[in-house]
Amino acid sequence: MTRSSVLGYPRIGANREWKKALEAFWAGKLDESDFLGQLRELRLQNLRKLQSKGIDVIPVGDFSYYDQVLDTATMFGLVPQRFPYSGGPVPLSLYYGIARGTKDATASEMTKWFNTNYHYIVPELGDRQPELTENKPLQAYREAKQELGIEGRPVLLGPVTFVKLSKGYRADQFGDWLNRLLPLYKQILVELEAEGVAWVQMDEPSLVTGLNEAELAALQVLYTQLAAAAPGLSIMLQTYFESAEHYSEIVKLPVRGIGLDFVHGRTGNLKALAQFGFPKDKVLGAGVVDGRGIWKASLLDQLALLKALSSYVSGDRLLVQSSCSLLHVPVTVSVEDKLLPELKGALAFADEKLDELVWLAKGFAEGEASIQTQLNSCQKALDAIAQSSQRSRSDVQKAVAAISSKDARRSAPFAKRYEAQRAKWSLPLLPTTTIGSFPQSAEVRKARQAWRKGEWSKAQYDAFIRDQIDLWIDLQEEIGIDVLVHGEFERTDMVEFFGEKLEGFAFTQFGWVQSYGSRCVKPPIIFGDVAFDEPMTVIETAYAQSRTARPVKGMLTGPITIMNWSFVRDDIPRERIAYQLAYALRQEVEALEKAGIGLIQVDEPAVREGLPLKQQDQAEYLNWAVKAFRLTTCSEEETTQIHTHMCYCEFHDMIGSIEDMDADVISIETSRSHGELIHSFEENTYPLGIGLGVYDIHSPRVPQVEEMTSMIDRALRVLDPKLFWINPDCGLKTRGREETVAALRNMVEATSIARSKHAVHV
Repeated sequence: MTRSSVLGYPRIGANREWKKALEAFWAGKLDESDFLGQLRELRLQNLRKLQSKGIDVIPVGDFSYYDQVLDTATMFGLVPQRFPYSGGPVPLSLYYGIARGTKDATASEMTKWFNTNYHYIVPELGDRQPELTENKPLQAYREAKQELGIEGRPVLLGPVTFVKLSKGYRADQFGDWLNRLLPLYKQILVELEAEGVAWVQMDEPSLVTGLNEAELAALQVLYTQLAAAAPGLSIMLQTYFESAEHYSEIVKLPVRGIGLDFVHGRTGNLKALAQFGFPKDKVLGAGVVDGRGIWKASLLDQLALLKALSSYVSGDRLLVQSSCSLLHVPVTVSVEDKLLPELKGALAFADEKLDELVWLAKGFAEGEASIQTQLNSCQKALDAIAQSSQRSRSDVQKAVAAISSKDARRSAPFAKRYEAQRAKWSLPLLPTTTIGSFPQSAEVRKARQAWRKGEWSKAQYDAFIRDQIDLWIDLQEEIGIDVLVHGEFERTDMVEFFGEKLEGFAFTQFGWVQSYGSRCVKPPIIFGDVAFDEPMTVIETAYAQSRTARPVKGMLTGPITIMNWSFVRDDIPRERIAYQLAYALRQEVEALEKAGIGLIQVDEPAVREGLPLKQQDQAEYLNWAVKAFRLTTCSEEETTQIHTHMCYCEFHDMIGSIEDMDADVISIETSRSHGELIHSFEENTYPLGIGLGVYDIHSPRVPQVEEMTSMIDRALRVLDPKLFWINPDCGLKTRGREETVAALRNMVEATSIARSKHAVHV
């Protein structure tokens, strides 16, 4: 009998209970016992949901107190050396210290989870000898069985992926680290087998990105030994986000199941099946429901896909499952009552995807007639969204086709622009600035809510925003910042703000997903053709500029980031969506320039997040992503200085594309991995203006002057002081006023020291 399964479920709760509990605990409003109790109840609530929906194979152990990769690192006692630790289970205070930093130690680096919008804490392998501090998958299995009678499938991040996602070792030490971890993974599996566990899900998404010969050989040895250690325990080797590389070798591994993504890796995985077939002694986990997207699955199309797969594997060895964990989508559409009917009808969030899995398993096993009602309803909904007038705006489509067919470049090369901008702005050596946002205090959030609920008039709210701008313009001048920002107090989220003002977007009320830690975002939905309506940022930016003689930057979110941080329509190529966004934002850039704003920052923190996982697909993506940025900025005068900002960027592998964006100044979020980025500049020349974040805004600690001075000095060993800017590594929206002011004062003092050191070289 064909069964249904899911690879993971959102941990945050329908009303973000998870986030609220974490932040209350961090603030000292919840003691540890109450905190653990709240998260335990939420964890069980999620399992009850899967149980009640009728999911046959339920994952356990995918729930986390912060991040699943950090969970794995601490389970193995791999605590960075700068934190005091003497072995054994890692206490919550240390666990969160690694993620968020402490007053004595910086947080570990955070970076994106493959090409998703989720970010994980990067393990630091270092010199500590790994040990099994606690068997977390076993604990999760016991809890589900004892409390709910669920025979769950424990989820474990596989050793190959864990090591590949880590830092602190040389490439030739990869096999050595696998050997160090192998006894610990064996112990976990042996203990699961002794408990009577039938299956364990070993997540190895790195297998879709490719392994070299040595890594592939290590994979084969590793899984041979793991399978032999617990012969009574079946391993589901799970891949996702793309098609598996080295398919023919992977299916020969002595595991009892292979999970493949037939949504994002459909073409490659079907090609591999056609060429090599599928072993007759293994279960195929068929990821046919999109775990990352929000659109309804075409049940008829996916049933046809399952029938095609049945030519390679019998129905009793076919598991109908999500393409990846549902961590990446909101919890439920059912509570959304303000969306257009044709849009709401076309959506499927986590709970709706559970229904799709159950229906598909039933329809495949019993025939289409058994789910005819669901098939009819699904097709009606998909037809309605396809016929929406929002998707057939000929004015937008013609204008975008016209501009995107031409080369998009500034009218003058950087060298000429640099001289023109230097003459106009007369900025000091090593100019200081911030990335854009200032603290959104409880007072700011309360005012916004009062306005949105109709308790405040628009005039009252606008006056409040002007007061906040006045306050922070004065503070920036008093601190000594050279290029100011207005603070973005009128903005909720850097993508949501623009989406609310552009046509073609829709917004949920409760569609939250986890970005990192307790940070949850509510991505907009791009469901129609994107169009500019009226200026979006000019009023606040021009007002801020009127309050100071120093230059104020206009602040926009770039087209690729808006696209990558939104849920996007799936009926046209992403490239076309990017060009529509670029055309709309270009009109905003022109409006800012017309209003006298001569420094404009177009943030692109998510360019790399959209990079395809397959190397052969990356150049094409980067070409049109860079073109979209240039389409946004290429019409400006040479004296207008274009800035951009990027987050957690592995700079070395796309330095050429970043340079090709031709921004006058780029700021990079790098404080958690500063050394690696400087090494990139030791190997690659960067001829444009650049600012490396000199302190980590994601940690509440205030960095000392000496720390920032050291970072600046190291950067200026390889970068030209004439082109170097000094700034925090990201926006300051989530920080408090007191710590923000203190950190910026230290940054300006560090800049003063650096100027005295490096002025003689200019």
